[in-house]
Amino acid sequence: MDLLLHLWHLTGFPHLTWQMPVMWGVVAILFYLAIYKGFEPLLLVPIAFGALLANLPTKGLVSEPPGDLLAPVSGLVLEVPKASREEVLQGDLLFRIQFQHQSDHGAVTETRDIRAGTNGRLVDLRFKPGDTVTEGEILGTLYSKEPGGLFHYLYKGIEWEIFPPLIFLGVGALTDFGPLIANPRTLLLGAAAQLGVFITFLGAAWMGFGHGASASISIIGGADGPTAIFLASSLAPDLLSPIAVAAYSYMALVPLIQPPIMRALTTEKERKIRMKSLRPVGRLEKLAFCLLVTISCILLVPAAASLIGMLMLGNFLRECTVTERLVKSAQNEIINIITIFLGTSVGITMTGQRFLQPDTLKILGLGVVAFGFSTAGGVLMAKLMNLFAPSNPINPLIGSAGVSAVPMAARVSHLEGQRADPHNYLLMHAMGPNVAGVIGTAVVAGYFLATLGK
Repeated sequence: MDLLLHLWHLTGFPHLTWQMPVMWGVVAILFYLAIYKGFEPLLLVPIAFGALLANLPTKGLVSEPPGDLLAPVSGLVLEVPKASREEVLQGDLLFRIQFQHQSDHGAVTETRDIRAGTNGRLVDLRFKPGDTVTEGEILGTLYSKEPGGLFHYLYKGIEWEIFPPLIFLGVGALTDFGPLIANPRTLLLGAAAQLGVFITFLGAAWMGFGHGASASISIIGGADGPTAIFLASSLAPDLLSPIAVAAYSYMALVPLIQPPIMRALTTEKERKIRMKSLRPVGRLEKLAFCLLVTISCILLVPAAASLIGMLMLGNFLRECTVTERLVKSAQNEIINIITIFLGTSVGITMTGQRFLQPDTLKILGLGVVAFGFSTAGGVLMAKLMNLFAPSNPINPLIGSAGVSAVPMAARVSHLEGQRADPHNYLLMHAMGPNVAGVIGTAVVAGYFLATLGK
């Protein structure tokens, strides 16, 4: 019997929690949406598989390497449950620190737990209950022979802001900025589509989220998954998984969310507007545009340098026509490999303890609000512009493409236009605000990072 009990404890069954089977249901829904409905399968499949791994009693998959334990905040040490040189298991509480931060409702007192990232022994314990610590101070050292798990290192690609800019490199290599250059006024449509970002920021703050979390949630309205991950990893790492899932889910639902809003805000006559053909754009113009956007955006918002820089590098490689091998790598191998690592690294954060929280439902609801206002902002801006240029009108449907879902949002604008007039071709016109939205969302993210980041 003792042998059977010993064998039982060697399996993962004793370590199952009630949250794990619940999260298996969430994983099944994500697989269904990705595989059977075709909603963003390139991202949702890796995210779902990572979430499955996160909700199984694995060993060593996400273990942290041994080393110094740093104080994540400045405050008062409340608890130190373990003694120096005591053996600890992964997940054991090592320190509990009380700290204060400012919110819209004044000073808020919270606690932050520091837990063992791997099995080992706690040595060189430097603080006891009642001591004050400063952020970044060494609390103690965790000794272990285990080197750290696979996903601990893969997640550094998100934590160190490596994966999202590399995704932007591929997006730039796949995108033609010609429609925006040929009709530069569509840049205003991309800017207007950021309306949902700022309204959702205010709504999230009103619902009790901190400014960093509110900014990260609001970027969902830009329909830009990599940018949402980029911002959340810096400003709201605890909310990264629900924000990423919401961002990519709503990107996939663009064909369902946007059309009713577009029809409600436009008349039949407006939907039938035929726009003038775009002029050809030369290679020199495209190269100059890349350099101009890079210089101007980084001078205005230096914090957006990694996103804007990699986006424009990818496009410059595409348009210079002398780096074909590099362009193909950025369009295929690089973006595909990074997509796998990015998706699974996001999924591995979707533990039941993190995901099954009331805040997750709030984020999903705010995501719909963000998307709706972003769509409306672009459409209404197009209608406003037509008041000042009636001789060269814009079909308001292309305003909805100001969100960053390239090229899906542009395709939705085109299809809605063809519902009203089967011979009206809006796809290339809609690509102008679509790529403007990519730039706009990256700039807004940089602004939030500069003003709200540490």
